[in-house]
Amino acid sequence: ASYYSMYYISNAVLLNFGYKVGESISHKVTSDALIVYIRNKLKKEFLEEYEEIKEEALEIISSKVDNLLTSFDMEREKRSKFQYQMDEEAKKGKALTSIERAKKFVFEMKKLLN
Repeated sequence: ASYYSMYYISNAVLLNFGYKVGESISHKVTSDALIVYIRNKLKKEFLEEYEEIKEEALEIISSKVDNLLTSFDMEREKRSKFQYQMDEEAKKGKALTSIERAKKFVFEMKKLLN
């Protein structure tokens, strides 16, 4: 059943591009026709998808970098408050957040060392 779903969709795609497979050795003809007529169309489609995904990935990376550097700056500002202005209970909650940010920051920065 799996093969036949592939076979029939292949023939539908071929027909969509104007190629009709005859009845004689149709399975082999379909296979060859995919290579001759559809292979480059698939490559083009995959390249277009890749370009789209690449752009999305770059946006995500940019956002992660901005967040990482922002967390450093936030911790720099918080350090001053910790040292001079905050009571002990407030320090504990802020410290836990700081530890998580530091872990992520150090993890990402270590990648630059390799």
